[in-house]
Amino acid sequence: MIDTAHPRQTTYPASAGLRLPRPSSWTLPVAMAIAVLALMPLGFVLWAGFATGWQAASQLIFRPRVGELMVNTVLLVLFTVPLSTALALALAWLTERTDMPAARFCAWLCITPLAIPAFVHSYAWIGMWPRLNGLGAGVAISIIAYFPFLYLPLSAAFRLLDPALEDQAASLGLSPSAVFLRVVLPQLRLALCGGALLVGLHLLAEYGLFAMIRFDTFTTAIIDQFQSTYNGVAAYMLALVLVACCFVLLGLDAAIRGRRRYARLGSGVARHPRKTPLGLWRYLCLALPLATAAFSLGIPILTIGGWLKAGGLAIWQTGEVGPALGQTLVICIIGGVVTTVAAVPIAWLSVRRPGRATRMIEGCYYLASSMPGVVVALALVTITVRLVLPLYQTVATMVLAYVVMFLPRALVSLRASIAQVPAELEQAAASLGRSPGNALWSTTIRLAAPGAAAGIALSALGIMNELTATQMLAPNGTRTLAMGFWALTSEIDYAGAAPYAVLMIGFSLPLTWLLHSQSKKIAGR
Repeated sequence: MIDTAHPRQTTYPASAGLRLPRPSSWTLPVAMAIAVLALMPLGFVLWAGFATGWQAASQLIFRPRVGELMVNTVLLVLFTVPLSTALALALAWLTERTDMPAARFCAWLCITPLAIPAFVHSYAWIGMWPRLNGLGAGVAISIIAYFPFLYLPLSAAFRLLDPALEDQAASLGLSPSAVFLRVVLPQLRLALCGGALLVGLHLLAEYGLFAMIRFDTFTTAIIDQFQSTYNGVAAYMLALVLVACCFVLLGLDAAIRGRRRYARLGSGVARHPRKTPLGLWRYLCLALPLATAAFSLGIPILTIGGWLKAGGLAIWQTGEVGPALGQTLVICIIGGVVTTVAAVPIAWLSVRRPGRATRMIEGCYYLASSMPGVVVALALVTITVRLVLPLYQTVATMVLAYVVMFLPRALVSLRASIAQVPAELEQAAASLGRSPGNALWSTTIRLAAPGAAAGIALSALGIMNELTATQMLAPNGTRTLAMGFWALTSEIDYAGAAPYAVLMIGFSLPLTWLLHSQSKKIAGR
């Protein structure tokens, strides 16, 4: 199986006498500078731990409250990730490898929950069951909100599998179930690990979902410390423990992923797999994606529709909803464009000049983005207050936080597009007297525009649904859709919050469709 998160890079045989494009003088230094900025929140958290001192830090870390938060976090991850994996695996197999009716439509239904922010899922479920709270509620809502992060890579992986391996295993007398367990499942390891890591990191970073159902996590505790008592030291220590949890997840992912080869080796090309006939089970199996859609889409639609009907036209206060929509779109566009532009140097280097230095810089980007938004925001708030006060609660600081959190989304899209642009075009432009930077812009960047557009769209989707960092870093007077929704739900004004939820979902749906179509293109379908 090919790891779709790391597209195959363009290579050239030595006999061809071709030279890879010479990098611009600014490419590597800019990529390194962005990596340093991205790692700044992590460096600050580590510095805060050392500055606090072992005695004070140990008192704040090794206390019963932190133990309770750790138990909640471990249980949440242990229950949510396996159940989400089982659900996503079943849905991916049904939609990609069987003759289930309406498979294409069901595949889109499996992705659309990404258009609904996790805290809106929580809002919808509380609207149906007001007493919903605790670990069970957190696990149930998390599965519904985050299983698409597993479904996407698994469905793409199923499309890329070579059925010849399954045929060979079957010819050796293995039953269909044994073929799946011994041949198919091991080839899905990369997709399973990548999706599970995404779900785990989102669980560690999520605030709104768990705050609404009164389930305490490290993120909710950090924000409570920061907003209620402004106890910076206690918040820093909780952030340090949260970052350590992220590192544990990253380490587990690396250990499980291993170094095994998953790509096909040999002549020829992989043929498309045959659809598994379900027979009389065809329509019964259709119940699983429909039931999933009922919980992930039906409940939010019913709840939001009910509150819209109860509130009437009065809740559509254009004087508040309109500016919130405008500010959200402006912030999403600015954040998406800046994030994608910041990804250009390392995307070009990773394709045209792969090497140890490039991999290290790229790894810094992924490491920085694994930190929860609350940790990034907490670090940037303290840094700006202590060192560069004029940047405190400005658009520049907020956009920097978005770059740190969402840079890999733009990087993956850009890298895939740049890899498809022949390097000879840059060489031809350079031979005509253009500088390396001008040659890069006039050829590769322009031809990679679809990937850049996808990167902007995916980054904007994350920014639109982001809550914690935006709340802590937004300038005074800023009110995005997410902030407006959260302010009203905090006041138990669920009807007033419904228009904000509708607008967030309405503008996120086209972006999820773009994500769905891009995943199809990557897998060659």
